[in-house]
Amino acid sequence: MASVKIVLRKKKNKDNTYPIALRITKDRKTSFIHLGYSVKESEWDAKEQKVKKSHPNSARLNNFLIKKRAEASDKAIELESDKSHVSSRAVKHKLKSVGGGKFFEQAKLYLETLKKLGKHNQYSANKPRINRFSEFLKDRDITFSEITVPLLERFKIHLKTTRTRNHTKTDTIKPISDRTVVNHLATIRSVFGFAIKSGATEKHHSPFGSDKIVIKFPDTNKIGLNADEVKLLETLDLQTGSTMDYARDLWLFSFYFAGMRVSDVLRLKWSDFQNGRLYYTMGKNNKIGSLKVPEKAQAILEKYKGLRNKHKLVFPDLASLPDLENTFEVQRKIASIIRKIDVSLHKVAAAAKIDKPLTMHIARHTFGNLSGDAISIQMLQKLYRHSSVTTTIGYQSNFIHKDADDALEAVINIPT
Repeated sequence: MASVKIVLRKKKNKDNTYPIALRITKDRKTSFIHLGYSVKESEWDAKEQKVKKSHPNSARLNNFLIKKRAEASDKAIELESDKSHVSSRAVKHKLKSVGGGKFFEQAKLYLETLKKLGKHNQYSANKPRINRFSEFLKDRDITFSEITVPLLERFKIHLKTTRTRNHTKTDTIKPISDRTVVNHLATIRSVFGFAIKSGATEKHHSPFGSDKIVIKFPDTNKIGLNADEVKLLETLDLQTGSTMDYARDLWLFSFYFAGMRVSDVLRLKWSDFQNGRLYYTMGKNNKIGSLKVPEKAQAILEKYKGLRNKHKLVFPDLASLPDLENTFEVQRKIASIIRKIDVSLHKVAAAAKIDKPLTMHIARHTFGNLSGDAISIQMLQKLYRHSSVTTTIGYQSNFIHKDADDALEAVINIPT
């Protein structure tokens, strides 16, 4: 039968403390699970497997250790009841689900998994959020069972009272938004989900849920250009081949194809265009579809057809990459390209006297704004390539104003 004991590991930390761990012994083979706490050797009672009263938090820490040892013993018995023979390593894997697994160890594995899956955007967004949580904890690793609702509430307050640097020409300091706070909590929840699937913790240790912390993303305003502003972009006199002209072409090309995501625009190949139609697979959800090439989009294609013999891509930004199948590197390159394009689009907006933010993503909002009530939800779902019509309804609700506007006018203009 496996034995479970709480011990101090022999490897000393930089602060002269020793890690506390569960030691699992089975058939003379031993495995350890660190519990996220360290104490001085003089503060440890090896015989009683507990912290001495000289430790400032002895009562709370000993209660934690008693609970973990009991849970671990129960799990070991449960596992051995199911199987006639198990190894110490198998017992260790099962015992990690009692909450002894460390959060940042799992967070590191989570990020590595995102990288292997080629998910650069999620990787680059989640890594600094995990780092900020680590800074909040003063770089101390923590077990999943220690991540409680009160702890996360304190983290939320910490974020709201923190200021981040806005890397623009003015380099101003700005407060963290409610959306950013929620994004941090969502990242922590994702690590929990990853750890639960890997057996490093169990669902009941999660601080997220209907009776705990509920993650709800705040509504955001989605503002697109109107028809007159699109016309200003189309007719703006720019030097052919300039960075501003190129940025405008990409923006308009995205708009002409129902607000196609810029990541998909940059991946388009000449072979995707056949018999006056565009055939492509959306990168976000792998939805396959076909659209007629509008005359205005065809005019942009004509501008770049001279590049057709140089590389297979319509737009040249990704042509220098040696492997377009390396999803992570492609996404990283696209993120860099978008930042540069958006800088040029800011200049284009100023030249066109458009007093609205102009970015590549605004092309999608602009199509939604101009389609408004004019196109059925089912057709918009097809154009947007949404997997669910519910997604389309939620997205398009930002741009459908007619009923609300008519109702407002009806009340304001009541005859007296």
